[in-house]
Formats: sequence, structure tokens, C-alpha cells
Amino acid sequence: MDEDRIAQVIAQLARTILADGVLRWAVENPLALVGIKSRGELLAQRLASEIERQQGAAKIDVGALDITMYRDDLSSARAIMIPRGTDMDFRLDGRPVILVDDVLQSGRSVRAALDAVLDFGRPRIIRLAILVDRGLREFPIAADYVGLKVDAADREQKIVVHLKPTDDEDGVYLT
Repeated sequence: MDEDRIAQVIAQLARTILADGVLRWAVENPLALVGIKSRGELLAQRLASEIERQQGAAKIDVGALDITMYRDDLSSARAIMIPRGTDMDFRLDGRPVILVDDVLQSGRSVRAALDAVLDFGRPRIIRLAILVDRGLREFPIAADYVGLKVDAADREQKIVVHLKPTDDEDGVYLT
């Protein structure tokens, strides 16, 4: 996907989220988007902006979740993983929350994110929005909102997501 296609996919994800009757939110319990660091954070910001634009609504709370210490593979990591910090200056209790990430593959990152979110409160409902669903699950986790589904059975192939400003360009590649 190039920059234009990523923007189209984010717009479609926003439309799908706005059409989801389960996520009806009220002023006292507004929707919150929580991106899994690091590219999930960027996607959550873009998705919130697009939802606000399409709905003409007030600003949506967006947080960034660091799942480093919640990962089940932390001890087997080749390199030392340094936490980058969670950035969430709002409460999650009773709110509809959408977790946002760039790629869903094994489900391990999402499982870790669910553990982390629950340490910040008890949302009314949690949904998952993914830019690219790769398949190859190791955990029974499925995204509620999917931008692009890639059926790549070869475990050696990787999905690489580049997003500005972290990267020089916006793009999604199968390598």
C-alpha cells in the first residue's frame, strides 16, 4: 500500500467504526482509541482525526500503550527491550475502547495489550482495529475492524509498515 491507499483504508476503518452500533458512546463515556506503540499509536491518531472529521464530533481521546513488560516472549528476546512508556492521560473505566495496531499476526501483541489496558481501568467494551491482518494466529484473537487482509502462508514473509513521522514515508510492504 502506498500513502494514498493507507489514507483510504483509514477512512474506511473510520466509516466502519462509526457504523458499529455496539460502540454507541455517550458524552459521559466517550470513545477512546489506544494505539499499541509504536505504529499503532500513529494509526490511532490518524484514525481518531478521521472519525472526528467524518462525524464532525468533538476531539477523541487517543492514548499510546507500551506493552513491553506484558509480552510473553520478553525473556526470549534476542535484544534487550527497553520500555518506551505508556501515554494515556484519561480514564478507561466504562468507556468503549478501540485498540489500534498496524499488523495482526500471531495475536501475542494484542494479548499483551489487553493485559496492559486492564491495568488502566475497566472499559465497557474493547474492540480491535488493524491496518493489516496477516493471519497465522497463535492465539484465538480476531480484529473487529480490518483495513487489509493478507493471506500469506509463508512464515518467512514479513509485513513491514512505514508511517510518517517515524519513517520517511507511508507504505506497507510484503517482504
